[in-house]
Amino acid sequence: MPDINISIGGRTFDVACQEGEEHFLLAAAKMLDNEASVLVGQMTNLTESRMLLMAGLMLADKTAGIEDKVKLADKKVADLEAQLYALQNAAPQKVEVPVIPDAVTDTLAEIAARAEAVAAEVEERTS
Repeated sequence: MPDINISIGGRTFDVACQEGEEHFLLAAAKMLDNEASVLVGQMTNLTESRMLLMAGLMLADKTAGIEDKVKLADKKVADLEAQLYALQNAAPQKVEVPVIPDAVTDTLAEIAARAEAVAAEVEERTS
């Protein structure tokens, strides 16, 4: 079990940790040191236990705020997933395409035939 020297608020501590966990311990100690350094700069004659308590409470407050944000983000993700699921499983909408009535088609065909007949007659007279 490795022993690690960490510094928090200008004070050095020897801490043991599991093999391979050193980088986690050092990262946590750095976070605690950042909070403790603020306290040490603001208060004089700060005892070790009070410094660690206050730094821990400051980190806990930040963590609680982040947890609230994560809960809100999780709820938004769940809502969006529900909307996506509803859209993916919705029945397809029927789109009606206007159909040209047979009478109109027949009339247009008749007009086209007359126009072709007129054009043919015009060609015959001109030649």
